[in-house]
Amino acid sequence: MSNTEKIKLTSFSTKGGCGCKIGPGDLSQVIRSLPASTPDPNLLVGIDTSDDAGVYKLSEELALVQTVDFFTPIVDDPYAFGQVAAANAISDIYAMGGRPLTALNIVAFPIRTLDKQVLAEILRGAGDKMKEAGITLVGGHSIDDNEPKFGLAVTGLVHPGKVRTNAGSVPGDKLILTKPIGVGILTTSIKKDKLSEEEIRRVTGVMAALNKTAAETMEPYEVHACTDVTGFGLMGHALEMAGGSGVGIRIQADAVPVLPRVRQLAEEGFVPGGTKNNFAHVQDAITFPDTLDQIGQWILCDAVTSGGLLISVAGHQAEELLSKLKLSGVEAEIIGETTGDHPGRIVVL
Repeated sequence: MSNTEKIKLTSFSTKGGCGCKIGPGDLSQVIRSLPASTPDPNLLVGIDTSDDAGVYKLSEELALVQTVDFFTPIVDDPYAFGQVAAANAISDIYAMGGRPLTALNIVAFPIRTLDKQVLAEILRGAGDKMKEAGITLVGGHSIDDNEPKFGLAVTGLVHPGKVRTNAGSVPGDKLILTKPIGVGILTTSIKKDKLSEEEIRRVTGVMAALNKTAAETMEPYEVHACTDVTGFGLMGHALEMAGGSGVGIRIQADAVPVLPRVRQLAEEGFVPGGTKNNFAHVQDAITFPDTLDQIGQWILCDAVTSGGLLISVAGHQAEELLSKLKLSGVEAEIIGETTGDHPGRIVVL
């Protein structure tokens, strides 16, 4: 590990984690230009609702869940980067109600510039996280690239009748978020050497945590919709849920869990471009209160890497589910509700 401890991995990329995603506005323009795909009655979830993964029915009892996610370094420690990247990719399977089964590594690495041990540590971190999730690594693909990138293509299984999508919310649901936000602002601060070792461990721990416990805990409840909060931020993913479900959403700003020092660092200027792009994309569909300033609005739109699940659960079950999540060690909070008013829009209170 001596050769990897001196590496500042984030210095090899201009953007980090899910913040390097193509913005939602640009991406939607590209997708709109694609020809319509051939209808397939076995395709249960495709690209129509911007969901977390595709779901393909194999039989009346079994469906495949498929997803892929990779990005540039979000933290400097190679082992931690591998863990975060793996947890982030696997999360899409949990968001769909599935059980992850197999994975393929996706590697882009400057093999002549960085020590090979750095790549070995990234793969070791991912491998340990896959073991924690009960996933079998079945292979992968690598290319020589000036900017390191890593992620997984993950395949899972789900019963066709138990698929969770981001498009099933009904008015009266409560919204539960299972991880705090502010990751984008904090990881931007890591690149500028503004976080202590303890603060880096805290945000890394949040990103590296699997959504496995949250997914298993919500399984017996009346969950109408679910998505994981990643690069498009809490507001972006909530808007996808609102639009796909045909509901309005109310978010209680002071109920949203935020990691320590996020506001302070945002006020000091460490707001990533991806977060500002997210805000620009969603602001016309969100009513913010006069009491919430620009910094507060940016925080709600912050580009998250390996965030929590946003769960839309029947209102009468929300408190019980929240209690079970907290007892299981999940940092969950009820942050809002769905309404029949203003479908496809968000009101922040």
